[in-house]
Amino acid sequence: MRVVAAAIEREGRLLVGQRRSGDRFALQWEFPGGKVSETETLEAALARELEEELGVRASVERELYRTRHRYRELSGELELVFFATRIEGEPVNLAFEKIEWVERERLGSLDFLPADREFVARLAAGEWSGE
Repeated sequence: MRVVAAAIEREGRLLVGQRRSGDRFALQWEFPGGKVSETETLEAALARELEEELGVRASVERELYRTRHRYRELSGELELVFFATRIEGEPVNLAFEKIEWVERERLGSLDFLPADREFVARLAAGEWSGE
């Protein structure tokens, strides 16, 4: 399964979402994004997901990080690709328990999904800038 995620940064803060209480991996944090269908490019899938989850138009820029992870709860391996992304307008929470703009230094204090944790550590260390 291929999944894409957006690193959206404004004024030194990154946009993250907390999964809903009834969802798989309930209340864990993640970057907005989602599954890629067989007919989509990674960039097109991310733009679609951001419109569905946040009601925004997105400009998907450069790839920042790519990883593979295997969750016990899922069959098969997950490939997760993070992109620096810009959005037009203010995001509206359409898919999460809540969304927040979080300072890089505070990212490590949130309970992120396991597949996101290495990327979170690198962001917190200042390896990439989404602005």
